[in-house]
Amino acid sequence: MKLPNRSMTLALAGSLLAVPLAWSTAAQAEESAEVRFSVPAWPGVTVKTALAATLLETLGYEPQQQELGSTITYEALQQNELDVFLAAWLPAQQGMYDSSFEGDDVRLVDLGNNVDGARLGFAVPTYVYDAGVTSAEDLADDEIAEKLDRTIYSIEVGSGMSDTLNEGVENDTYGLGDWNLSETSTPGMLSAVDAAINREEWIIFAGWTPHWMNIEYDVKYLDDTQDMWGPGGGRSDVRTLVTTEFAEASPNATRLLDQLEFSADDQSAMIRGFSYEERDPEVVAVDWMRAHPAKVKAFLEGVTTREGDPAWPVVQQALEIPDA
Repeated sequence: MKLPNRSMTLALAGSLLAVPLAWSTAAQAEESAEVRFSVPAWPGVTVKTALAATLLETLGYEPQQQELGSTITYEALQQNELDVFLAAWLPAQQGMYDSSFEGDDVRLVDLGNNVDGARLGFAVPTYVYDAGVTSAEDLADDEIAEKLDRTIYSIEVGSGMSDTLNEGVENDTYGLGDWNLSETSTPGMLSAVDAAINREEWIIFAGWTPHWMNIEYDVKYLDDTQDMWGPGGGRSDVRTLVTTEFAEASPNATRLLDQLEFSADDQSAMIRGFSYEERDPEVVAVDWMRAHPAKVKAFLEGVTTREGDPAWPVVQQALEIPDA
């Protein structure tokens, strides 16, 4: 996947992130306390942002979180009304992302992928997969299509996944031209999945990882031979974006945000704790950090408090994290 102006943003991010190591304690203390996050109503980014905000608050910052959709988020970032977005999911948001990096007046810095192993695609219960439905190419088979009621269950109209599915139907990709889309919401879709699995009925839906669905439901993803869900058969990046203004004014906080990286399994477990078990996102985040001290220590490498003290000892003591 080609990312516009990627070399420029990486170079800028690299130069900015090197700054804290050379700064004096007095200079570090001048870093702005405010860190404004956009938090779309998606469980993964909710917990991930709660974790980042907890770390920053412990280090002396004043994080703020606003629940905004992705379209508004990109506009607000361009206007410097927000500082940080931890959920730039590509290629699902490719159009919005690309337009933000076009032209000479680029106002965002891409700090890279923060979730390793993210994926979008067609998902089916394992008993359907074991019955021979292993590739999206199989959906063109009339018998299989009938057993699936020629219906794909999905999330909200207007989402990136919805756009991908509607384009697939319009283009008759995988023979989907005469299929129906049941587009409701994430809870609505998963309610249908839960009911079908309890009755061992056939169902196909728009799945993704990380999410608790991959823990609670025994499902498999179909091979996406035509890359309908994006390059690499639906393999995705979830990128961290900050404004150039924030990166220049807050290199220490930017370094921490740059070093946040989770596996898809890490994120799925967090999402399960928040969305499925209905625990507070801050509690889920702190519990995860206590269970993964080495990862938290890596997040904080070279990072300091706003007063210039090493971050790891302060965070470890404040959040009661065991030794790494």
